Amino acid sequence: MFIDYAKIFVRSGNGGNGGCSFRREKFVPHGGPDGGDGGNGGSVVATASTRVTTLLDLKYRRHYEAESGAPGQKANRHGRTGADVTITVPVGTVIRCADTILADLVTPEQRVIVAKGGKGGKGNARFATSTNRAPRTFEEGMPGEELHLDLELKLLADVGLVGFPNAGKSTLISTLSAARPEIADYPFTTLQPHLGVVPMGEYDSFVMADIPGLIQGAHRGKGLGHQFLKHIQRTRFLLYLIDVSDWTTDDPVSTLRVLQEELSAFDLTLGKRAFAVVGTKIDAQGNGQRRREIECYCRDQQVTFFPISSATREGLDTLRTFMAQRLQEIEAA
Repeated sequence: MFIDYAKIFVRSGNGGNGGCSFRREKFVPHGGPDGGDGGNGGSVVATASTRVTTLLDLKYRRHYEAESGAPGQKANRHGRTGADVTITVPVGTVIRCADTILADLVTPEQRVIVAKGGKGGKGNARFATSTNRAPRTFEEGMPGEELHLDLELKLLADVGLVGFPNAGKSTLISTLSAARPEIADYPFTTLQPHLGVVPMGEYDSFVMADIPGLIQGAHRGKGLGHQFLKHIQRTRFLLYLIDVSDWTTDDPVSTLRVLQEELSAFDLTLGKRAFAVVGTKIDAQGNGQRRREIECYCRDQQVTFFPISSATREGLDTLRTFMAQRLQEIEAA
């Protein structure tokens, strides 16, 4: 199950109290203070990992509490530090407290302390002075932090695939990569995002993201795609997939405009993202009228257009090479 949102409660450990004791040994009836410091409380730490791809575990375990520090002991022995609690989350997780972003974990093994443990208190040995050689003063440990956190996963990909249901997004990503989303001849086959690594030669590759199909009004909550639009916010390039087969009666130019409007309404930066248009299913284009319409429109708008067929693989090598080169240009800019 793909879960990209979770709400959890975290509590870091309290600091241990400082000790209050005095040295008691044979032949030393009035020894000085020897209370040790309390241990620091454990912290709650979030770590990004490639071993997990969803927030499912956090959906069912919602409370995380670190251990408190131990109190200071006699003979100047400091209390033990409380054990930390580590929460493992997928790479791309954003952690918020109320409206404040605490962390955006975008690299593997990136760590952040979301709730810091309380500091241990000083023992009475720390308060001895030339005028007060037997202090009974000590510090209590500082309390830990209690926070309600919102965790949101935003997938990391180089290229985002955008299109209406049945535009051929899942077929394209499964043909170019090892991703295996469900593919069928009915709308909304894709119910969750999929990532696919597209190989380019022996040592190079890029990551492509497929999200559920959009419909008009998606930014207002219609259909399924709106809840997954956030997963293409981090992409560097967008591919708008337009079905040019004779199986559909949708106007291809209007379809492209609707898709662009939906993305801009959701996030203005998405509307300004570099993109190209892909005409899919050209193996079933009939007389080619729909393909000519969108191709002519893209030419007038000076937009790159690629006619492809995932079924026959026509045009895929050209598209893949273009994407690799375009991503290199974006990275170098």
